[in-house]
Amino acid sequence: MGRGAVSLRGVRKSFGDVAAVRDVSLEVAPGEFVTLLGPSGCGKTTLLRILAGLETPDAGAVLISGRDVSADPPHRRPVNTVFQHYALFPHRTVGGNVAFGLEMGGRPRAEIDARVERALEMVRMAGLGGRRVDQLSGGERQRVALARAVVLEPEVLLLDEPMSALDRKLREEMRAEVKALHRRLGTTFVFVTHDQEEALALSDRIAVMNAGRVEQVGSPAEVYERPRTRFVADFLAVRNVLEAEVETAEGDAAVLRTEGGLRLRALSWGLVAGERLWIGVRPERMAFDGPGENRIAGVLEAWQFLGDRSEWRVRAGAEVLTVAEPGAGNGRRTGEAVTVTFPAAAVLRLQADPSRGEP
Repeated sequence: MGRGAVSLRGVRKSFGDVAAVRDVSLEVAPGEFVTLLGPSGCGKTTLLRILAGLETPDAGAVLISGRDVSADPPHRRPVNTVFQHYALFPHRTVGGNVAFGLEMGGRPRAEIDARVERALEMVRMAGLGGRRVDQLSGGERQRVALARAVVLEPEVLLLDEPMSALDRKLREEMRAEVKALHRRLGTTFVFVTHDQEEALALSDRIAVMNAGRVEQVGSPAEVYERPRTRFVADFLAVRNVLEAEVETAEGDAAVLRTEGGLRLRALSWGLVAGERLWIGVRPERMAFDGPGENRIAGVLEAWQFLGDRSEWRVRAGAEVLTVAEPGAGNGRRTGEAVTVTFPAAAVLRLQADPSRGEP
């Protein structure tokens, strides 16, 4: 196991009767950027705090760079954490904040000054070491927090929703900064967020968490294009999640009937007639009168404009579908009859969801 590798093995943590982390195992390669993604209460921050040594697991092991650190306090672990609310010292300058950890470690003044300036350069704040913290914008404060973490040269950098307090424009700017910083440092990053867009933009791999479990691990493209469970599909905005039964399955093709009576063509996935399953279709894979084996008659019920696209709510018998298309609605109106089309390959098969008690 190389420097900066992280291994979580059967980690569990409960608070009273609440199981926050349930038997989580996860491997992070040296230099990898892995994001723990999920809603509030899913266990992602608890798992990060266990990595940092701020929480003690009830069971399981935490290894960093091949060493079992499960019983080590935070100061003995080769990690540093960037928190959501910066936690900067208001009475210290920018440089004083970044230097704090080095000063506590008794490093020589000349070394401290050189490392602080280098860290500030990494976060594009060179020459601002003498500025007061209360003179900084939110984005600048977050850069100082990043510099304070990386100046100690940790083997693993932990980031707990570090951009959630910023407005959208600043979040997008900081996203680029964090990605560039990761490339420059080559350090292992473990990042926590509830923002799927942030996770997709930053990560080498994403671990989607739900109810204390890791439901799926994969590259951004894998978890986006091939969500494994109903929860992952819903959290990553698949929207059109339907229960169905297999009518026929021959060769590579299957015909499914949804609970609301729609007949859909899909890939066979080794299905057999009579089998029940959950399926999903992304709104952007659907179109109006476009190509595809599936053609569904419906009526436009509602519309919302989201800047780069429009989303339509379409009533199709007893089912309601969400269809996305570029632009501002293309002159369509509610009440209009439409035909929703999409290819068989756009239909995703979703596994049972353990958090819902499904087998």
